[in-house]
Parts: sequence; C-alpha cells; structure tokens
Amino acid sequence: KKGREGMTMANDHRRRLLRGLTAGGLLLPFTTSALARIKDGPAELPGAMTMRHLHTGEFLAIPADPDELNRRALAKVNLFLRDHYSGDVGVIDPALVVMLTRLRRELGTDRCIDIISGFRSPATNAMLRKRSGGVARRSKHMDGMAVDIRIPGVPLTDVRDAAIDLKAGGVGYYQKSQFVHLDTGRFRTW
Repeated sequence: KKGREGMTMANDHRRRLLRGLTAGGLLLPFTTSALARIKDGPAELPGAMTMRHLHTGEFLAIPADPDELNRRALAKVNLFLRDHYSGDVGVIDPALVVMLTRLRRELGTDRCIDIISGFRSPATNAMLRKRSGGVARRSKHMDGMAVDIRIPGVPLTDVRDAAIDLKAGGVGYYQKSQFVHLDTGRFRTW
C-alpha cells in the first residue's frame, strides 16, 4: 500500500506540473522526466554535466561529452534554461552548452553548475534593464547565447579565469552578485 501511495503522489505531481505547463502555453516535445525538482542535487554524476536552476529549483543532467549531445538533450536544455520570469522557452545556442562542458573540463571539476539566468524574453530583458542599469539593451540572453553561472565549491575568480582562457565568447565577472556571465558572442571581458 505504501508503494502505491507513493506512485499516486508522484503521478499527481506530474499531472499538476503538466497542467501548469499547459496553462502557461508550454509544449513539451519530450517526457516530463527531463526535469526533476530536488532540494539538494548531487554535486556530480559520472558521465553527466549537471545543472541546478536557482530560481526554479530544477535540476538537469545531460551528457558531459559534447559529442554525445543530441537534439533531445538540447531540447531539455532549452526548457531548463527558459525565462524563469515569463516561462518563455528560447532556443539555446548549442555552442553555449559546449562552452559549459569545456569550462568544467578546464576547471577539472564535475561539480554541478548553478544557473542564475539563461534565456530572457525581450519583455523580461526590458524589465530587468529598467530595474537595474547593468542589463544590455541587446543582451545575448535574448538570443539564447548567454548564461549566468557559478559553481559551488569553485572560487568565482577561478570560474572567470578559466572562461577567459577558453576565449570562446564573452565573459563578465560580477563579484558583488556572485556570478560569471558567459556568452557565445565575440571574445571580450568585463
């Protein structure tokens, strides 16, 4: 009986999640098991790149080897890195995912990456720009080409320096807010 109640609770949670996503206008081209809500995600999973979204509480694991990334994994990334304000789902540049895998390799870590921000809709970008002057008018976030991260247990300066060493795109260091911005635009730092 205890096992059946657990299954029923899990099914009820899945149904509520699907209803919420459907009401929000999101279409899921894959199973809802792509994302899992957890309180304390594992620091590492062998063979996987793990990420935790700090605003949604969701956790995602995808292949750590860029050669193993496929359309299904990238679709999961698109949903995972959606605009957490509006729920809008953008198309994330696959080169950004590769940049994250290369960054972890450069740092010599398998630790989970904390996501602060991924895709942003134009409306969200405008709202954040109005709220704080540090948001670019044509932010790479709106094109699915940027992510703001930190890696627990890894000094933020090490994350910044490793990203700069990659020379794979833009690197912004936000010490006060405790994150590093990465994008797949031209190489530049700030």
